[in-house]
This record gives sequence, structure tokens and C-alpha cells, in this order.
Amino acid sequence: MKVIGITGGVGAGKSEILTYLKERCNCRVIMADRLAETLEEPGQKCYRQLVALLGGEILQADGRIDRQKMAARIFADSKLLTAVNEIIHPAVKEYILKTIETEKAADALEYLFIEAALLIEDGYDRIVDELWYIHADVDVRRQRLKDARGYSDEKIDSILKGQLSEEAFYRHCPVVIENSGTLESVYQQINEKLGEGSCQK
Repeated sequence: MKVIGITGGVGAGKSEILTYLKERCNCRVIMADRLAETLEEPGQKCYRQLVALLGGEILQADGRIDRQKMAARIFADSKLLTAVNEIIHPAVKEYILKTIETEKAADALEYLFIEAALLIEDGYDRIVDELWYIHADVDVRRQRLKDARGYSDEKIDSILKGQLSEEAFYRHCPVVIENSGTLESVYQQINEKLGEGSCQK
């Protein structure tokens, strides 16, 4: 089983690529953001630590964490944001490492894909077999974020400012998938990279 990390800036089109991989390959896909949300549920790894840090006012009536309230708290306070990340990121990485170990032992999959915006910053280049950078031109990404999410230019500027530079992605990722054009072009690049017969269920 080969472990491949998928990363890239917001709006690069990682979700479409992961959907294609899930449909065509004998693989499992782990999306770090969704995994983090699972680990924040009551009874899960991060729940009690987050409530202890942020207080009961971030909870909904059913006891679940209200992510909008949590986001409002932590993005207004850089120290709180750092503290929350220090709870969530290690828990996500621990889960992923255990999953890699379990799936390798089961020997049933051809690939395990891990998608996260912070793969490079969190040192996943030492965990995965290969890092893929999903690249799209900034103008293309901006338009996608406006069309799909309704983001304003100001919000997009704020998000882009907090992300790695293209140079950093290129430096750390030996594989680059160009996603500024059509999906057909992307699928062709993936098929060429993995081998035409590799992702054919």
C-alpha cells in the first residue's frame, strides 16, 4: 500500500480529485479537516480538552461543540488558536499514523490518500511515501471560491495571506498536478502518475 499526501491552497480543487480517486481506485481517503471534526465530538479524543480550554459557552444545547462559536473565539485570539491547534493537530496525526499501520497490516488497499492543507507544516512529508501538490492559478482559485462558496475578495485575501507560498509547495512536493484547466486534463495526469490500470475498479 502506498501512502500519498494531497495538499494545495484553498480553491485548488482537491475535493474533485479525491472524489475521482475514491471512485476509481482501491483506496481509502482521509480528509484531515473532517477527521478533526469527528475527534471534536462528545466522547472523542479532543472534546474534553477543548471544552476545558474554551468553556461551556461554546457548546450547543445537545452538548456538541458549536464550531461557529469556537471559530469566533479562537480566530479573535492568536494564543487560543495556537492552544486549540496543539490539541487537534497531534490527535489527527496520531489517528492517521494508527490508520496507516492498520491498513498496511490488513494489506487490502492499493493506496491511502491523506488530504490536508497543513501536510507540509505538520511534517507529513516524513510520514507519507509521496506528496502531491494540487496547483491552480490564483485567479482560477479566486473565481472558484466566489462561485462555490460566495467568498468576498476581502475574505479570499485573508485566507491566501495565511497559506504557504507556491514556492514552498513546489519545494516540498515532488509531484505536481496542474488543476487550472479541465477535469479531464487532471484525470489524465493522475492516470499517468498512477499508471493507466492502477485506478480502474
